[in-house]
Amino acid sequence: MTDLQALVERYHADPTPLHHEAAVLAGVPLVRSLVGKVSVPDSPLACRDDLEGAGLVGLVEALNAYSPTGGASFMTFAYLRVRGAIVDYLRQIDVLSLDKRRRMAAAGRVADDLRQELGGEPPDRDVAKRLGISLRDYDRLLVEAQARFALSLDAPVGDGGGGVLHDLLPDGAAGSGFADADRDHTLDRVRTVIEGLPQRTRAMVGMYYDDGLTLRQIGEVFHVSEARVSQILGKTMLTIRAQLEAPVHARAA
Repeated sequence: MTDLQALVERYHADPTPLHHEAAVLAGVPLVRSLVGKVSVPDSPLACRDDLEGAGLVGLVEALNAYSPTGGASFMTFAYLRVRGAIVDYLRQIDVLSLDKRRRMAAAGRVADDLRQELGGEPPDRDVAKRLGISLRDYDRLLVEAQARFALSLDAPVGDGGGGVLHDLLPDGAAGSGFADADRDHTLDRVRTVIEGLPQRTRAMVGMYYDDGLTLRQIGEVFHVSEARVSQILGKTMLTIRAQLEAPVHARAA
């Protein structure tokens, strides 16, 4: 495989159109990898080609802004730019109704309440019943949640809008003091939620967010449909958000 870093450095040393094109082409697999993690929303503006186009814009911006002497590899630098470009595009075409957003939030809270009552993961039918919707509508809501939260660590957390889930990921450049303590505490809560999930669900989360497998690839491993994987991941994201947004006194009760 062509060395992306070498091509990027060659372009910055000799910024000709030919070298620029070669570097961009070498970065296309990164764009497609990130797009492959997205469950495409039900929108005529959100086909794979559209998302790849948005990612390529981010890739070109990353190539032009990158400094080979900055210390970071181009792959690391471009990952954030490409990912951000795809997320921004999805936000622009997001037509999810306010009612569905509220239902997603309610679903997360209801599932969390049932989880505490039952001492384990509640069946989907029980969550749907308490929400007052059909199982089919609940399954559809979970798919929509996964599509919305794909690359979802950029979604706002908490009622006060004081950060995003992506900020909870480990960052070697993070500062120290109270901010770090709060970050570590929240990250511990996320880990606690994930550790309490069924083993298969934990494995799916790891495959999707850590290993970068697509929904289809995960489905092939567990012999379930791509839609079912999407539902499981959607439920997981709702669970994490419900836990993070719950008041401290409610969690301690």
